[in-house]
Amino acid sequence: MVILGIETSCDETAAAVVVDGKRILSNVFASQAKEHERFGGVVPELASRAHAEQMLLIIDEALVKAGVTLDEIDQIAVANGPGLIGSLMVGVNAAKTLAWSRNLPLVSVNHLHAHLYASLMQEEQEVTFPAIGVILSGGHTAILKMHSLTDYELLSTTVDDAIGEAFDKAAKVIGLPYPGGPEIEKLAKEGGGARFGLRPGRVKRSPHYFSFSGLKTGFLYAAKGAGAKKESPLLLKQNELADLAYEFQEVAFGDVVKKTLKIAREVGCSTLLFGGGVTMNQRLRELFHEQATGMQLLFPGKGLSLDNAAMIAGLGYHLGKNERAFDLHLEPSPSVSLLGGVD
Repeated sequence: MVILGIETSCDETAAAVVVDGKRILSNVFASQAKEHERFGGVVPELASRAHAEQMLLIIDEALVKAGVTLDEIDQIAVANGPGLIGSLMVGVNAAKTLAWSRNLPLVSVNHLHAHLYASLMQEEQEVTFPAIGVILSGGHTAILKMHSLTDYELLSTTVDDAIGEAFDKAAKVIGLPYPGGPEIEKLAKEGGGARFGLRPGRVKRSPHYFSFSGLKTGFLYAAKGAGAKKESPLLLKQNELADLAYEFQEVAFGDVVKKTLKIAREVGCSTLLFGGGVTMNQRLRELFHEQATGMQLLFPGKGLSLDNAAMIAGLGYHLGKNERAFDLHLEPSPSVSLLGGVD
């Protein structure tokens, strides 16, 4: 089964060709990071325009790199949510047009579920369910119990900022460019210690849930003084900023590791699947490998952590076998939930 995957949920215009859910023939994308960097985050209108300009070029490049033509495609899979409505519309309409013109089945894929599936694409052995799914990205922070590839139970999420969003905002406070996660990671390697008193957020009524707003505020005050505003001047030297970045990263990831492992042990799951751009962080992986004794940890392979179309095509293969969502009336669903329904 040769599947063309299309992904435009945020600011990556992506297309890929995947065989039988795992064999990646091509996985290409156009990044908009430079275009949004001067704004310190993604501007939805600019993102959708860039998708419209790049979509057909990226699809063509994916087909050429895979060495196949549209005549050899058996099915089209597209991310229809969650995401930015304008961005999603470009990908969904491109997929619908191709499916209609070639009389091909069209499968809709939940972008977040695909992030978890990405960790399975280069895994030879079969994973036994139930398993724990951990989504860490710029837009989402969640721990799920995966009963199968299509059946999810939400166990924990964030009540405010997503973890990737918190990293981006912290980076902006100290003048680092967007996206901020890799910049904080790089700076943290130069630092150490725990002298700023940063603490993880607590959600009293839901102790398994996350809150990063307090940690983010603590970072701001440590960098610029108590009661400071975002535009206030920095009070720390470069080496002190490195120590602050280190502490911020350790506290944020320490909270994620602690709660994830506690939940996994409570529900009796020993396999953890990870998805989302934040999972590329090497310190995060180190902490899980150090503390998740006796557990199977599956992280996405190279090129599969950030938004990409290979994961869409891969999961689309399994959804297609179940004859789900062969619907040319498909519409983008920006508020589709972690569990697949609309929030």
